[in-house]
Amino acid sequence: MSELLTASSIDRPAFPGSISLPYTLTAGHAAGTFLAALGQHVILGSRCPDCGRVIAPAQDFCAECGTETPDLVEVSTAGALDGFTRTSAGVLGLIRLDGADTPLVHRLLDVELGDLTIGARVSARWSAEPSGHMLDLEGFVLGDTDTPAFDGSKPFMLEGEPVAQQRYHLDLRYQHAYGPYYGTMFDELGTSRRIVGIKCPSCERVLVPPREYCDVCFVRTGEWVDVSDTGVIKAFSVIHLEFVGQVREPPYIYAEIVLDGASTRLIHMIGGVDADEAPARVKPGMRVRALWREDAEPSGTLEDIDCFELVDE
Repeated sequence: MSELLTASSIDRPAFPGSISLPYTLTAGHAAGTFLAALGQHVILGSRCPDCGRVIAPAQDFCAECGTETPDLVEVSTAGALDGFTRTSAGVLGLIRLDGADTPLVHRLLDVELGDLTIGARVSARWSAEPSGHMLDLEGFVLGDTDTPAFDGSKPFMLEGEPVAQQRYHLDLRYQHAYGPYYGTMFDELGTSRRIVGIKCPSCERVLVPPREYCDVCFVRTGEWVDVSDTGVIKAFSVIHLEFVGQVREPPYIYAEIVLDGASTRLIHMIGGVDADEAPARVKPGMRVRALWREDAEPSGTLEDIDCFELVDE
């Protein structure tokens, strides 16, 4: 296999991926007080002592001049639309509340885009059960219904403590482009159970996984070659730690393997060895061979190889 393949020959140009990540956000003084105040049906801004702007939601620093903004002030629960858009989660609006100099982004409820105009008046709708979250302010509806007159002088005293932390969960879905080099390797894995690398024309090293430029000579590669599904362990580690994105339940053995005919290391799993026995049984220099998956249709990824097993000990 020596011809140079191009992107147009790739059957798998990309693969769908996802990141699911739980995390905890420390709210800080201004945001924590803002969130707690929502439970009392109050919207707080922060007044900049230098430029005088009122920023809503309340922030610890002025985004315009960078000055610390310790003074929190109450703004109106009604305002005017500066802009709006429709998303998969509903209609969102840029709302400039009376008494604030910056717009707040939030949901617009019970509306269609055709109902909205720039400058339209909207007012807050509150959640029935406060939880210390931004959605204690459920959203905004058209009109000034039940909104008291606002003069900017009403004192505010927080009942209770600011919200200290917020729990979030990020779900991000994306398409990862293989490109012609990884794409060719994955095509061969999925269609022919072949592992291919690409040769550097200068040092003649065979790169697996393949890439466009040699990482030693920095010249462009071009000649595709077959490599074996057997090879030698160069290093390994037993993984006990759980982490986001993990595809196997720990403990498992993670190894760097130089396949026969290749010059670089491919990372994969070692199977058939109990993780507790790995320090005694697995050694650098041992030979391994690929165990191809038989229990599923080829996916065109390295998961088509279930693991590598020891050939000799």
